[in-house]
Amino acid sequence: MQLIDRLNLGEGFSKYFRIDAALDEDLKDEVFRIRHSVYCEDLQFESTRPDGREIDHYDAHSVHCLLRTTAAPFRPVGCTRVVLTDPRDPAAPLPFEVSCASALDRSIIDPARLPRGRIAEISRLAVHRDYRRRRGEEHTAVHIDSSDFAEGERPRFPFVPTSLLLGAVALADCCGIDTVFVLTEPRLAAHFTKLGVEVIQVGQPIEHRGRRIPSVMHVEEIIRNMRPILHPLWQLVRTEIGRGFDEAGRGQGRQGLPATDAG
Repeated sequence: MQLIDRLNLGEGFSKYFRIDAALDEDLKDEVFRIRHSVYCEDLQFESTRPDGREIDHYDAHSVHCLLRTTAAPFRPVGCTRVVLTDPRDPAAPLPFEVSCASALDRSIIDPARLPRGRIAEISRLAVHRDYRRRRGEEHTAVHIDSSDFAEGERPRFPFVPTSLLLGAVALADCCGIDTVFVLTEPRLAAHFTKLGVEVIQVGQPIEHRGRRIPSVMHVEEIIRNMRPILHPLWQLVRTEIGRGFDEAGRGQGRQGLPATDAG
């Protein structure tokens, strides 16, 4: 980490990338096309779609962020989403509550007993194949390696996976979310921990397109405890995501949730 410690990650990020809250139809379309590229074409986790857009019913009550290059034509790099509870049916389960129904340890935390409007799930974190083209990366949606940092035309660590995580945290913060759940690979959870993010395992690992661990993170604690070197990057990401909400006239909180095309 010595090289990273010598860098201002905010300045480094802005040289190569931009991150946006995907609140309008054009940006959401780019998100869905990245997801199709990764989840349908590369990983074949989902069937290919005639329109080249990967969408599920959770997108009707989700918010998204989109990572692109700063240079025109703004090539797509990655995306992620935050699934909010359904405002029409708050008791309806989030995706991980379905996948991990029998694996959750409800003595640690029981999502069904939490204020449903204050919880969410981070999911569909995906990086375009052009930014994960090394051997062994073709079978995962996002690759993490503590030695993976470069300043060339396609820098990855820590900008791509870290900025997408921070983008999801910023989305949650803008939507008034306190608690976020994630069902993720052990390696990705370990990466979050190295960034100063407390990731609490809340159940037994399950087999869901590979070994996945259900975990919980608290938004306020993520922001308060993240490593100091991340502060410039976090401030940049939070500002950009917040600007998207402000420009859309959404403001803060759940009442500002943009309508999402559920396909």
